[in-house]
Amino acid sequence: MINSSGFALDKKGTTKVGFLLLDHFTMIALASSIEPLRMANQLSAEELYSWNLISEDGKPVTASDGLTLTPDLSMDEAASFDIIIVAGGVDITRSFSAKQVSWLTRQSRKNVILGGVCTGAYVLAHAGLLNGYQCSVHWECLTALQEAFPKVSCNNKLFSIDKNRLTSSGGSAPMDMFLNMMTRQHGVKLSNAISDMFICDRIRNESDQQRMPARQFNQMGICTPKLVDVIELMENNLEEPIELDELADFVNVSRRQIERMFHRHLDCSPSRYYLRLRLERARKLLKQSNMSIVEISMACGFISTPHFSRCYRKHIGVSPRDERKTAWKPWSTESVAFAESTALVYIPYAQDALSQSHTEPSYGSVAV
Repeated sequence: MINSSGFALDKKGTTKVGFLLLDHFTMIALASSIEPLRMANQLSAEELYSWNLISEDGKPVTASDGLTLTPDLSMDEAASFDIIIVAGGVDITRSFSAKQVSWLTRQSRKNVILGGVCTGAYVLAHAGLLNGYQCSVHWECLTALQEAFPKVSCNNKLFSIDKNRLTSSGGSAPMDMFLNMMTRQHGVKLSNAISDMFICDRIRNESDQQRMPARQFNQMGICTPKLVDVIELMENNLEEPIELDELADFVNVSRRQIERMFHRHLDCSPSRYYLRLRLERARKLLKQSNMSIVEISMACGFISTPHFSRCYRKHIGVSPRDERKTAWKPWSTESVAFAESTALVYIPYAQDALSQSHTEPSYGSVAV
């Protein structure tokens, strides 16, 4: 249960919010955070909120889509804020510096409310600022954060408001987090009015979950509820896989029924699907963590490292060792070089964003 009893902001005056932009932050998460603040001021005809963009050195920061924003302040210039939000994005494990971590730690000592959107919570966790707190982060980063920072209470929720910490997954989820915060500060009438202005059918709350694959199957009518239950049991028990007979007992169906459901809806056997989940988790850990291959094989429920390597090579196409090597290649700058060699000032945003995405650690965790 999320403990929000310690969360408090003054209802009077202006709440000052600072957004620390990390390299490759996601624009949609930042916009979903700022727009509710803007609309709150517009609808109330008061300056309920102010906001500033902050970077480490005051220089422009490039988002994951290749667009560049010029911040208002450097960290050294940033004075007094009520809330500091870390705006994260892709390649989070390589997108922050020791100076940024130290600055966030100093903000914590000043009792500033700290938060993260998209993958920003990873940086707070790295700084030890989420130990003992409920934490929400984009689901693609969840595995790496759980393994790297076991003292953080990670969850699969859209957002978490726990005492003086605000953490949110990506996309439009930050809007729901800020609207819930506004409800506590200024009442439900204002937050509902903002939701209406943004054509949101409802304000999601702290109990809403991120749309993980198993839930997507059910919502799209691809799976039956019983099959979703089995898949969720598998997802929650990757380190110590559950035997098929036990899974059947848990969901109160026969082993044969489970096998038929998997073949009918997912065109594979339960054991093959379970193996795929464990290998997907292993791939994220190889790309996003510093865990050894031995540790990863154990964390993903394999009986030995050679067995893990054989399964990985057979189903993924490369060995775990080669997967790790390719995960840390520097991204190509061919398109930038091309732009500099031409007479026109041209920034191929889409080309650069695609080129970079192929080498960032989470690339390829979802296939379409």
